[in-house]
Amino acid sequence: MRDMLILGIVVGTLPFALRHTWIGIMLWTWISLMNPHRLAFGFIHAGPIAAVTAGAVLVSLVITRDRLRMAWTPPVLVLVLLVMWMCLTTVFAIDPVGSATQLNKVLKIQLMTFIAVLALQSPKHIQWFIWIIVLSIGYYGFKGGIHTILTGGASRVWGPPGGFIEENNALAVATVMIIPLINYLRIIATRRLVQLGLLGLMIVCGISALGSQSRGGFLAILAMTIVLWYRSDRKVLYGIGIAVAAAGMLALMSEVWEDRMRTIETYEKDSSAQSRLGAWRFCINVANSRPLGGGFDLYSRINYELYAPAENVGSPVAHSIYFSMLGEHGYVGLFLFLLMWGLTFRLAAQVRRDTRKRPEAAWAHTLAGMCQVSLVGYLVGGAFLQLAYFDLPFNIMVVLVVAQRWLREGAGQPPSVRPLGAGERSISTAASHAPPSALR
Repeated sequence: MRDMLILGIVVGTLPFALRHTWIGIMLWTWISLMNPHRLAFGFIHAGPIAAVTAGAVLVSLVITRDRLRMAWTPPVLVLVLLVMWMCLTTVFAIDPVGSATQLNKVLKIQLMTFIAVLALQSPKHIQWFIWIIVLSIGYYGFKGGIHTILTGGASRVWGPPGGFIEENNALAVATVMIIPLINYLRIIATRRLVQLGLLGLMIVCGISALGSQSRGGFLAILAMTIVLWYRSDRKVLYGIGIAVAAAGMLALMSEVWEDRMRTIETYEKDSSAQSRLGAWRFCINVANSRPLGGGFDLYSRINYELYAPAENVGSPVAHSIYFSMLGEHGYVGLFLFLLMWGLTFRLAAQVRRDTRKRPEAAWAHTLAGMCQVSLVGYLVGGAFLQLAYFDLPFNIMVVLVVAQRWLREGAGQPPSVRPLGAGERSISTAASHAPPSALR
């Protein structure tokens, strides 16, 4: 049944994806983030639906009549440089053949990132794109939250098999990252029932992130909460609300969860934390010895014995987006990676500044702020995870780039996700009536 449902969605959407590239991007984003075929147990489980979708998107670039424009903003330009640098480091990698396999996967993701910037043009595209992101990850956040409530956090929450978010830690960070995006959709929603549903999803996703027993996810939640509180105009009221919500969530957690979180303070006695530190020292040693880094396929026992023989490492990976870039692509790669996200933050700040006194673009002001908060979750939680090439943060970059282009080139009409019915308001009107603290 699941196989036929997923096949029906893909086959039914492909004709529209061929005519409109942005629809193909929506389908690709759903498949790449949610991995719906991995939830089935029949022929579709290993089916090439991602490849078929990517092919349809590429064909649509040739036959579509939609307007396609690239926005060469600073983050996009730095991403181009980073991709070119990755290609160079792969050529000179310790294992060029193995690294080329991973490079192929990364290039597919980044190709779709560039096509998304080309294809997404209007606020309508942005809203639907965010809905696809939220529902794709939110599905697992909802399931994980219910599971955590039923088990008291004694059992970890895991993601779908295959893909970036299979591991409990990765799923936790992804779930944390979509909470600000859910909040954005809640703020611009025009129906009370939708607002309440999105509020409930935010809470359940928070519970799911805690239930993953991910210390990185826990730190990401703390970082995002601090940013939201700092930006609020009503710090006392928000502080009380956050404290009440946190107390309620923590009350659900079992002693197993509490014991694991306490290891953050005693990391020197925790074998998992020590293996991460050993992996980070390994990446530093590789970068110091090889200016171009070691390439993607770096994490082998032989290489650990060569560059960090004294380290007692568990699973041979970098366990950090920063040290992953450092070890695989050297100091230049790490610099480009940090510069790219720094420029993305700056772009979001520019959008917020340009829309601060524009009621018709209040939705973009809200969106840019929530994207910044989401990226805080990624940059904090990702410090302990192998998520340097994860699609989601690049999707957020796309959203910001497209929003800024629309604001600068044609922000004459208020955005609308769907035709408005009687008594409903446009997105811009809904956002302009939101409380100032919600827009920050």
